[in-house]
Amino acid sequence: MGDLINPLVLEWLNLAFRWFHVVAAIAWIGASFYFIWLDLSLREPPQWKADKGVKGDLWAIHGGGIYEVAKYHLRPQEMPKKLHWFKWEAYSTWLSGTGLLILMYYLQAQTYLVGYNTLIQSPGWAVVASIGFILGGQALYELLLRTPLVKRGLLFAAILLLVISVASYLAHLLFSPRAAYLHVGAMIATWMAGNVFWGIMPAQRKFVAAVSNNEAPDTCAMAFAKLRSTHNNYLTLPVIFCMLSNHYSFLYSHVYSWLVLVAIGLCLAWGRHFFNLKHLGVVKPFILLSSFSGLVLVAVLMAVTSPASIAAKQAEKAAIVTSAEQSVSTDERINQLIHVHCTNCHAAVPSQPGFNAAPAGLVIDSTVHLAAQKVRALPALSSGYMPLGNFHHMTDLERKTLIDWLAQQ
Repeated sequence: MGDLINPLVLEWLNLAFRWFHVVAAIAWIGASFYFIWLDLSLREPPQWKADKGVKGDLWAIHGGGIYEVAKYHLRPQEMPKKLHWFKWEAYSTWLSGTGLLILMYYLQAQTYLVGYNTLIQSPGWAVVASIGFILGGQALYELLLRTPLVKRGLLFAAILLLVISVASYLAHLLFSPRAAYLHVGAMIATWMAGNVFWGIMPAQRKFVAAVSNNEAPDTCAMAFAKLRSTHNNYLTLPVIFCMLSNHYSFLYSHVYSWLVLVAIGLCLAWGRHFFNLKHLGVVKPFILLSSFSGLVLVAVLMAVTSPASIAAKQAEKAAIVTSAEQSVSTDERINQLIHVHCTNCHAAVPSQPGFNAAPAGLVIDSTVHLAAQKVRALPALSSGYMPLGNFHHMTDLERKTLIDWLAQQ
C-alpha cells in the first residue's frame, strides 16, 4: 500500500504527524500531571474562603508572579463567563497518533507490521488484526470500568496488569516485535483518550449544566470522572515507554520482550505512585527505590537472557575456525549475505522502495560495518525482526550463519 505514495511525500507526512503528535502529547501530559498535582496539593482554606464555597486552595509562584488557585465544592457565587476546558490535548494526541499508525504501519504493513514467523503473514490481515486489537482492548477496558471491580483499587489495578500482560503476549504473536510494543502503547493510549471522551467530558458537561441552574449535580459521575483521570495519570509513563521503545531494538528484540514491556511499565507506574503520594505530603522513598531497583533487575535479567549472551555461550562450544583459507571463505559468505539481505535498506542510497536513507542512519554494507553494530544486530537477527520485512527471504540457516559469525566478533 505504501507504494501508492511517493516515498518522499510519505517521509514528510511522517515528520509532520510525528512532530504534531509529540507537541500534543506534551500538552496533554503536562495538563494531566499539573491537575493531579494541583488536586492533591490543595489544602484547607481559611474560613472566609470556606464561607464562599471554596473546598481547598493553593498558592504558587511562576514566571515572576504569585498565583492563587481555589477549588469550589460546587460553584462560585457567580459563574464565570469564560470557563477553560481541557480536552483537545487528548483528542489531538490520539488523532495524530492514529495518523502515524496508518502512515507507518498500515501503508507499510509488509515492512513494519508483519513479523518474522508471526501468526499473520498477510499485510492486509495484519492491518485488520491491528484495528481489532486496539478496538477490542478499548471495549474490554470500558466493560471492566462498568463492573463493581472498579471500586476495589488494588484488585482493579491487578486485573488491568493482567489484561496488559495478555495483550503484550498476543501482540507479539500477531505483529513484528517493534509493532507489538507500539500496539500495546496504542491500546493503552486509546483507553486514556476514551477516558476523556466517554467519561470525563460528559460528566463535566452535566456538572456545569447542573450548578449553572442551581441544581444538585451528580456527584457519583464526577467521582467516576476523577477516577478515570487518575487512571490516565498512572498509565502515562508506561505509554511513553511504549512509544519510545522503537528506538531501542534490544528491548523489543529480546526473547522475552513481551514480559519486558510489562515489567518496565509496572515499575514506571509504581514510581509515579511515589510522586502522587508526595503531593499529599506523604513521602515514601521505598516506592521510588523499589521502582528503580525493579528497572535495574529487569536490565540484569535481560542481559543474562539476551540473544548476545546465548549466542556467545553457543560460540564457546563451537569449533573455532583457524585456517586463513576458511576465514576468507567465511568472510566472503557473510559479505554475500550482507549484500543480499542488508544493503537494500542499510546503504548510503537504499534500493528498497520507501527508503530515502538508511534507517536510523545505519549503513551496513560490509563485514566491518556489521561487526561494529554487533550490539544492535545480534538481538535484531536472533528475534527475527531483521531483515525488516525479510524481502529476500533469509533462511534459518543463513540467519544462524550471521548470528554465529557475529557472536565471535
